[in-house]
Formats: sequence, C-alpha cells, structure tokens
Amino acid sequence: MYHHVKKLMYTVEIDEPDPRFGRMLLEQFGGANGELAAAMQYSIQGLNCEDEARKDLLMDIGTEELSHLEIVGALIRMHLKPMKESREAAEADPLVAIAGGGGVALQDSVGNAWTANYLKVTGDLAVDLRSNVAAEARAKIVYERLISFTQDKGSRQALQFLMTREITHMRAFSAAIESMEKPAFSIGIIKPTPGLVDQFVNASTGEGEEGKDMQGPWNSGNGLHIVKPKAEGGSGLDTKPYDPQPGTETTSPADSTPVGEFVDGAKGKGLKTAHTKTQKLKAS
Repeated sequence: MYHHVKKLMYTVEIDEPDPRFGRMLLEQFGGANGELAAAMQYSIQGLNCEDEARKDLLMDIGTEELSHLEIVGALIRMHLKPMKESREAAEADPLVAIAGGGGVALQDSVGNAWTANYLKVTGDLAVDLRSNVAAEARAKIVYERLISFTQDKGSRQALQFLMTREITHMRAFSAAIESMEKPAFSIGIIKPTPGLVDQFVNASTGEGEEGKDMQGPWNSGNGLHIVKPKAEGGSGLDTKPYDPQPGTETTSPADSTPVGEFVDGAKGKGLKTAHTKTQKLKAS
C-alpha cells in the first residue's frame, strides 16, 4: 500500500529559474538512469523476490526512489516556470512548452518518452542486485554532471542530496549481495565450463595509433590467463564440448527458484549451498 505525504523528502529552493537546465534535469525524471526507472525496477524486483529480507530491501529503496522522483519533479517545475509566459524561454524546449504546457514531462532531456525497456528485471535475485549497483552508479555520475552545469545554489544542494543517496543505495545493494554468502561469480545453478572460464582472448592485437596490447589483473590475474587467437597462430579458446550440469553451482538459500523444465532435480533440492541459514537484512 502506498501513501502520499504532502511534503518533500528534501525541501527544494532555487534562486533563478533556468529553462535550459530544467530540460537537462528531465534526464533524471524520465531518462534511462532516472528516478522513475529506478523506482519501477526495484519495486518490480521486490514483487518477484522470494527472499523476505531482500524483498524488504528492494521495496524500501524502490519507495524512496519515488520520493526522489518527486524532488526532481519539483526542481524541474521551478526551472521550467518561465516557459509558461516567455517565448524565449519556451524555445529552450518547444516540446515541453507547447505539448507539455511548460511543466514536468515523462521524457528524457532530448524528448525521448520514458519506456519500460529501461528496466533490468531478470527474476534472479543475485543478477538483479548487481544490476541495481550499476544503476545507482550511473545515476550518481549523471547527478554529478548536472551539478557541474549549474551555479544555482539551491539546485546544487538538492542534487548533492540526491547524488549522495545513490551511494547509500549502492552500499545497501552490495551488502545484500555479500550477505548471500556465496562466491562472487556464482550465478544461477550451472557451473561454467572448467578451463574455458579462465581463458581471456587477446582479440584486439597489434600496436598502432589506437594503442597496444596491455596486461593487467583483468586478463592475466585472478585466475585468468591470456589466450592467443588461432588467427594469430595461437591455440585459441578451448571449444571442446562440455555438458551443462544443473545443480553444480554454489547457491544461497536467498537465491531465486531456478527457472526451466530440465533442471535435473536442481529445483529446490540437490544444490550446493554456501550456508544453511537465511541471513536477515532487517529484523522483523
């Protein structure tokens, strides 16, 4: 059940309206990395979540994102206000001024309508939580860039508040992943092919104006090693056929129920678990 309170989570005040900046702010209202997308993504993930503790986490943050949407909307409305009576201001975004009456619109900064295609919802808790960490990181950098395009004190302070909450949510989602207590790359119920999973293909080779071959922990560390492509005279990837083995991957009691008809008994039993007790994120 949702209940609206006629008070913003953060009180918004601005000195001088800036319609062009108001248009920029629409990116965080109806854009791919905006607050509506975040609110819908986390809430729908929460509705699908089978783990009580992490479901609560998703609904908590999804609901807070709606409050953020309200803050962004209030800020946009203040900056777009001159569009209602000034042609010069309206020319900053004729679509918003003429079609939307100079108010908040469910679109991004260049007029693209909001779409559910922005949402990353897989129905697998471990995957969705990782998507959420990335979503918060993207939103954080967008807020940072918005701050860099205005000198209005009230706007900057409001955006600082919103930017900070993105980091808070990143920390919460990261902690939720860690509390599942399984190896970092254990996703689903089928272990990857041994050997092949450790091979990194040096597919961009040579040296020229676009750079040169480099090495680092991303290709020759953490269990990974570089494989030279066959086209370059190397051995290439190990392509020997290997049968999938459902039920071999390490899982957590918090994991989502496996999906599929042919999971070979892995559904609900026979899984290797990282621990035996479900960890609660929030006491009931």
